[in-house]
Amino acid sequence: MREKLILDVDTGIDDAIGILMAVQSEKLELIGITTACGNVSLEAATRNTCKVLDLIDAPVIPVVQGSDKPLKRQPHYEHKVHGTDGIGGALQDVVSNRKLADGDAAAFMVEQVMKSPGDITIVCTGPLTNLALAIQREPAIVNNVKEVIYMGGAINGVGNVTPVAEFNMFADPEAAAIVLEAGIPKLTQVGLDVTKKALLTEKYIGAIQHPVLHDFVKTSTATYREAFYEQNGIWACAMHDPLAVGVLIDPTLVEKASCSVAVETNSTYCDGQTVWDRQGKWGKQENVQVCMEVAADRFLELMVDVLNRA
Repeated sequence: MREKLILDVDTGIDDAIGILMAVQSEKLELIGITTACGNVSLEAATRNTCKVLDLIDAPVIPVVQGSDKPLKRQPHYEHKVHGTDGIGGALQDVVSNRKLADGDAAAFMVEQVMKSPGDITIVCTGPLTNLALAIQREPAIVNNVKEVIYMGGAINGVGNVTPVAEFNMFADPEAAAIVLEAGIPKLTQVGLDVTKKALLTEKYIGAIQHPVLHDFVKTSTATYREAFYEQNGIWACAMHDPLAVGVLIDPTLVEKASCSVAVETNSTYCDGQTVWDRQGKWGKQENVQVCMEVAADRFLELMVDVLNRA
């Protein structure tokens, strides 16, 4: 049985590669993609998602638009990393004629989860706005979703948009707080603690044998790799969002720890910071399975193998 999956994205470069993995993996059944603003605007994220699905020839997967802004804040885009279009200019001359599915992302999540209780995993690779809205609309999905895996946060390291905050948490911390406090029985954080170790280098790009996907990955990540080099001195880029998909494909890629985690929403310097109560000061139960270690090379080999199935 393949794992049924809703993929919630704000399609920038690494989301796009995550989409390719979700479509190509023989272990996953992608029943829909929901979009939100984050790396780029909602319109750009949706447009990029459609282009990527056309690239991989996946016409039947529904794309459902979601929130065009965070719950309470103004959007914060990452054009320096992802380019003005969000995918490094890789498909800038491509036009998709894909028709979007009716309705909105939150309604789609609620409908799919509630009609197949315990069967569907939601993987979020952008801000958690759509999932938070779904929980507010129908709290019962909390106990009917099989698992929620989100790319976001950092509990043992520095942030990537502020000194302490990872981008997805920073972009909509109020939404993240709703998700973290909802009581989801199986909630997994794939944060910077592990994603910054999963580095896409020339070695792995060269191992992608499918010419169309090789060219897409190489072209789309060029700006991303350059920005990573400027900051870290390594010609590579972190596969943040693909790793979240990878954890669903093969949970043994990571080692997890049960943690009590919250997100800061009301701070001058620390908004979006994910805080781990290591000493039990809050007196709250653990709410998140946090990925602490990753078999990075094994993940990257998996990613290449999945893309080579095209």
